[in-house]
Amino acid sequence: MIYARDDAHKDELLVTEFKGKKPDIGRFKGLGEMMPAQLKETTMDPAKRTLARVTLPRSEDAVEELVESLMGRKPELRFKFIQDNAEFATADLDV
Repeated sequence: MIYARDDAHKDELLVTEFKGKKPDIGRFKGLGEMMPAQLKETTMDPAKRTLARVTLPRSEDAVEELVESLMGRKPELRFKFIQDNAEFATADLDV
């Protein structure tokens, strides 16, 4: 089984690893959908995982507001956050 990090990596794999073949492609919405062995192989293995630096505002109030926006009960706040911050996906957003 081969895992792609993102759509660009998937496209690269289709051209190189699966050239002329029709692979079965699936997606996970979140880590909770993965079997433990898959989680270990893709996310927990230091040799294979990718880490991304996350920076938070210095203000405690700003952090609290951010957590509420991303993890709270109002999906419209998450949607707004994505619209305001997903610079890499502006062409692909279906709004």
